[in-house]
Amino acid sequence: MMRRWIPAAALGALLVSLPLLAQEARPDEEASLAKTSPLPSLPGLFALALRNDSDLSRQRYELEATQQELPKAWAKLKPRVSASAAYLYQHSDNYYTDNPDYDPGNDFADPDNETRYEGRTNDAVYGVSLSQPLFSLERWRGVDVAKAQTDVAALGLSLAERDLALAVVDAYLEAYLASSKIRLLNAKREALELQSRQAQRAFELGVGDRINLLEARSRLDQTDADLVNAENELADALSNLERLTGELPVFGDFQLGRLDEVEVETALEAPEVWLEEADNNLQVRLAQEQCQLAEADVDVRRTGHYPEVNLNLSYSDRDSNDPFREARDARASVELDVPIYQGGYTSANVRQGELGMLASREALANQRRLARQEVKRRLRNIRGDFRQLESLKRSIESSRLYLEAAEKGRQLGLRDLVDVLDGRAELFDQRISFVEVVSQYLRDRAALKAAVGELDTQVLMDTMTLLERITLRSGSIRDT
Repeated sequence: MMRRWIPAAALGALLVSLPLLAQEARPDEEASLAKTSPLPSLPGLFALALRNDSDLSRQRYELEATQQELPKAWAKLKPRVSASAAYLYQHSDNYYTDNPDYDPGNDFADPDNETRYEGRTNDAVYGVSLSQPLFSLERWRGVDVAKAQTDVAALGLSLAERDLALAVVDAYLEAYLASSKIRLLNAKREALELQSRQAQRAFELGVGDRINLLEARSRLDQTDADLVNAENELADALSNLERLTGELPVFGDFQLGRLDEVEVETALEAPEVWLEEADNNLQVRLAQEQCQLAEADVDVRRTGHYPEVNLNLSYSDRDSNDPFREARDARASVELDVPIYQGGYTSANVRQGELGMLASREALANQRRLARQEVKRRLRNIRGDFRQLESLKRSIESSRLYLEAAEKGRQLGLRDLVDVLDGRAELFDQRISFVEVVSQYLRDRAALKAAVGELDTQVLMDTMTLLERITLRSGSIRDT
């Protein structure tokens, strides 16, 4: 089942039931990890990124705002009660005004007619009204639209959290790879610098040729260039992690262990099994929800052809200086509103919604194709990573045995120091290639899990486990 990338505190705000994917690392767990590993905690960095990312915070607020559409939709189905008050001044010129029969000075006139004779009235009207929809298909279907809008917003947030997780994993692996390369290149540089001095000494003594000297210097200069490039890569990766998490992580002083003895889980389920899970891809699920939202919107538009029935209750009290205008009214009515002709608006509105629904279905089909293509690509990459790792492990083992033989041969006078240093430099290159392939494998695995909607905290922990398996604190084992 796909699990969501959200902190536990945000779950209560969601109306869509999606299990928790990422939990914030507890301080005691982070402290314990820091004591046992020279590497920063990847799950801990992701927890920081969840709190730090401003775009993610924006989407959380937008989700909460979208969730208010549901109570707004329900409110349209509930009674509406309103109170009103009005003051009315009226100056009239009619049958009563200036009529001698209504003149208050006339002995035969009723004194209550004074206001009508003058034509000036002052009224105060107070009222309360209630309106209850008895039948409104548009309002009922509006509830379904509000629910679909909430689901779309929730999945949009999940997708943003997944992309953030992939960005953190990518930056973390870039930093780890660059840090490992710097350590290996520094060790390689020491060997090549010694080899260059040996070649220079041999050339000065006349027992070496200039070609070997130039080759040694060229390899040393190339290593210096690679070292500068690795330092830049590390600075960029750490900068990305700082941007994502708000803190600058520190990769402790570590060395690599026996890479040829590292075991990588190579068991993969059949491609058909992974492809069946492609519909759990968050982008596919989001497209599905958007399709459902489009269908609900079409249903609402179609209600423009249906009548509405409302119950109206009202009470008003008019207080006037004209006693004949004073009144208390109580009314009850049932109103039927039947749309007959609106100039073609309803038909065009429905057609517009249907076209939008067809577009969303095409978008869903496209997302499914992209998800399946991504699954196939990542499976191919992972199988290639497996083959490369096995080949590199054999190559590292062979180079290590060659280096041991060269060192023994040097002790016996059968080999010179140049052969030993050359073998050591070659071994460093192979170890760098091994770390590069491991990093690519971890990227491919995280992307594969994301492609089938299974990217969760366990994937981050497995990534950390593999990196810690090939990483030891400085001094635990030599990089050679």
